Amino acid sequence: MALTKPRIIELLLITTVPVMFLAQQGVPDLRLVLLTCLGGYLSAGGANALNMYIDRDIDAVMDRTSQRPLVTGMVSPRECLAFGLALGVVSTLLFGLTVNWLSAWLSLGALLFYVVVYTMILKRRTAQNIVWGGIAGCLPVLIGWSAVTDSMSWAPVILFLVMFFWTPPHYWPLSMKVKDDYARAGVPMLPVIASNKVVARQIVIYSWVMVAVSLLLTPLGYTGWFYTVVALAAGGFWLWEAHGLQNRAKAEVTGAKLKEMRLFHWSITYVSILFVAVAVDPFLR
Repeated sequence: MALTKPRIIELLLITTVPVMFLAQQGVPDLRLVLLTCLGGYLSAGGANALNMYIDRDIDAVMDRTSQRPLVTGMVSPRECLAFGLALGVVSTLLFGLTVNWLSAWLSLGALLFYVVVYTMILKRRTAQNIVWGGIAGCLPVLIGWSAVTDSMSWAPVILFLVMFFWTPPHYWPLSMKVKDDYARAGVPMLPVIASNKVVARQIVIYSWVMVAVSLLLTPLGYTGWFYTVVALAAGGFWLWEAHGLQNRAKAEVTGAKLKEMRLFHWSITYVSILFVAVAVDPFLR
């Protein structure tokens, strides 16, 4: 269970299931929802296990990852590799045989992107690692839509972009908190190589784009008044927090007074609220 990183997968499922309601414009087939969630968990769990296999050297020197199973010796690298590969194969077949093959290929693509592009190529080489590597975490939105419709549309693409612009300002505040960990491991997260002022400015830019993109669903006819009100309120509070972090960074506040984790925690609440609104909106139109 620890190898699959269930806390991360929980957030991925929060973005998958509501999109199924939007695609159905009501309640989707519950069997389909369960199969999609199971396939998504197995796929993301396999990706996370393979991530731990590849990153076991840096996990050993970072405080926040020092208790992971490969670091403590609870699981051997060979066992972890076999487990991750097995989950990847099973999840792809499960999606293809019980949901549809479009969802299967999207799921496999997310796994490969996270493991190969993010973990093996980007993470240790560039401060843009989480920007482009975050694409893997955006794909569950497309999977949720394709599971219901076996096709694509602009609605899931817009929500994909919301998650794309959400990921950096979600993760960078946490990186600011644990930047010494990343520096010790030699991982060039943006807060490691740039000042708090620069990071906070980037967070604000991405935040504004994210909120603007989130409002495109309504003029394109996919959502109504309820989603719009929720997106405006939740997005407005996000921008308040993002600018507050920027102001503290400009004032050169450091340590606990920087309060960077306030935005990190709100980012999880924000995406939960926004996607609940995605699911509820069809019933209020």
